[in-house]
Amino acid sequence: MKFAKSATLLALSSIMSVAMAGDIKPFDQGAFDKLTQEGKPVVLDINATWCPTCKAQKPIIDGLMKQPAYKDVTLMTLDFDADKPTLKKFKVTMQSTLVAFKGDKEVARSTGDTTPAGLEALVKKTVN
Repeated sequence: MKFAKSATLLALSSIMSVAMAGDIKPFDQGAFDKLTQEGKPVVLDINATWCPTCKAQKPIIDGLMKQPAYKDVTLMTLDFDADKPTLKKFKVTMQSTLVAFKGDKEVARSTGDTTPAGLEALVKKTVN
């Protein structure tokens, strides 16, 4: 009986944490356009698999996206080596770049920041 209650509580807490998490998905121009036209907060995460700075940013960004305060933020990832035309459109020249949008307006940009406070400040600008 105790095991069943524990299992149920664990399952419910997992569901709640997913429901309160921001969306993380690969960049898609159509989805980006729809979100920004609707005034939704979006952060572009431009990274490369070989980049140590990108690897340092990832757990911080992933952690931020799990916080209830950022549940409405969509994080869209772009591969620095594969998405060159899209990067040119957004004027991104380096990996480990984050570009934050509040609706269709860019509100913050950061390259190479690996501090939790700096990355949170960038994400926060999309919701305030």
